[in-house]
Amino acid sequence: MAHPPVPFDPEIEPALAQIVSPDAPPFTPESIPAMRQAMAAMFPPAAEVVGDAPVDVVERTIPGPDGAPDLEITVLSPRGARGPVPALYNIHGGGMMIGHRNMDVSRLLALVLELGVVAVNVEYRLAPEHPHPAPVEDCYAGLVWLAGHADELGVAPDRIVVMGGSAGGGLSAGVALLARDRGGPALAGQLLLCPMIDDTNTTVASRQYSGLGTWTRESNLAGWRSLLGDAVGTDAVSPYAAPTRATDLSGLPPAFIEVGSAEPFRDEDTEYALRIWATGGQAELHVWSGAFHGFDMYVPDWHVSRTALATRNSWLRRVLGLGAE
Repeated sequence: MAHPPVPFDPEIEPALAQIVSPDAPPFTPESIPAMRQAMAAMFPPAAEVVGDAPVDVVERTIPGPDGAPDLEITVLSPRGARGPVPALYNIHGGGMMIGHRNMDVSRLLALVLELGVVAVNVEYRLAPEHPHPAPVEDCYAGLVWLAGHADELGVAPDRIVVMGGSAGGGLSAGVALLARDRGGPALAGQLLLCPMIDDTNTTVASRQYSGLGTWTRESNLAGWRSLLGDAVGTDAVSPYAAPTRATDLSGLPPAFIEVGSAEPFRDEDTEYALRIWATGGQAELHVWSGAFHGFDMYVPDWHVSRTALATRNSWLRRVLGLGAE
């Protein structure tokens, strides 16, 4: 049975023509290096983005997983903060294949300024050169480092939220599972923005956006193939790579799950919230009508984007004990 796609909101549909070039090359092993280079050039260093805002920027190198390379992180701290403050541990997106932590600096800067939190932005190894488990293990190692250096960073270790969008959302969910299963840092929450969590690509939504939108079925298949190789879609896939594979979603930190109604991840993300609720866990789910993948970054002035940002911030205030605005 064919499933027509949920339409994009007419107010933002014209933006797609500018965002998605009709001659954009497909994701292939050959095209990935050029895409990474182009994306890196699009996003300036954190210090440049922060400018004269009252936020301190520190670039650091920290230990990676045992036997693996060190990790690069960026720490954004509110200037003049008193006492330990909450922390956001951010993992960037890019389909597991591309992306750089600098792409999320603007999002994190806004949160640091509004909420008075510290943001730690991690760089991780990318597929296909570094398939699973390298990306999620890098991200988990960075979280362990953050919790272990909370005093040095002025962070309250019991008020850390892991967060990310797209692939970063999937890695955030994987990190939350690892922290639970390894008895690692106790997270205050997981902020999952249109997370990439299902390698099977069998949902209705995953089939509705073939060649459509900012993240297509074809791109998603390429991302999972890069991360998992021949294991993709088989019973050999780890839940830390594809969190929908987890058979037990109990005992996880409160989740905020956001997705557009007009994107491939809609159904897998909705189902993830349903499964958390089935265990008695806490999840807040928002499916934004007519929104395409990454809508808040591509069309930030759209009224739905503004509402989504305010809704996220409300949840963060609640789980971090920051009170109302």
